[in-house]
Amino acid sequence: MALATSTDYDRLVERLGVKPLPEGLLGQALTHASYLNEADSTAASNERLEFLGDSVLRMVFASVLFDQFPDAGEGDLTKMRAEIVRGTSLARVAERLGLGEHIILGRGEETAGGRTRDRNLAGALEAVIGAVYQAHGYRAAKALTRRLLKPELEQIHREGARVDAKSSLQHLVQARWHEPPGYVTVQEASGAEHRFIVEVRVAGTTLGRGEGRSKREAQQAAAQEAVLALTSQPKMEG
Repeated sequence: MALATSTDYDRLVERLGVKPLPEGLLGQALTHASYLNEADSTAASNERLEFLGDSVLRMVFASVLFDQFPDAGEGDLTKMRAEIVRGTSLARVAERLGLGEHIILGRGEETAGGRTRDRNLAGALEAVIGAVYQAHGYRAAKALTRRLLKPELEQIHREGARVDAKSSLQHLVQARWHEPPGYVTVQEASGAEHRFIVEVRVAGTTLGRGEGRSKREAQQAAAQEAVLALTSQPKMEG
């Protein structure tokens, strides 16, 4: 699988700041599974490289955080790493690279706004890291990973790991209503501006509403609104 043009290839490699990659390998890293139904039998999706890149990411930041936070325990290190390598963080990095414009999608996924979906962006980034590891080894993949996610690491140094809003809400709701919150997608807009609107509800009451480019992002936004409401207002009757 080749990129659209050699100029696309050169531009992306320049953005990555790595030695040239075999074009077929980079093309595979950018090929979403939705494209396979429209490709010849030799095409392969980026899922295997994504798996490899995910493992490299976790190893790199396990080592980095271990060195940079010598007083942190296992639990804190795990939370910090999860914050750095979470899907929304990786999608943000992919956006900074302009990776979305290079992803090779099937027509249906393209029409549905797949080029801007967090899941696709994060997966492509992981696959590209996996491709760099495959072509140039761990040191090159580590250098790339640390460079690309430097802002996310700096944020951890400034703020520490943020508490996941959905986890916080789960604890609040379980303690008050003795049942888990439910997330309901109330609107989904397709096209170039693919957006989800989600409400989080419990015991027939809507606690929060959030919007995002993925269901996960919208759920987090809804949970954050609900947490703020529950912690800043008088106790609601269950």
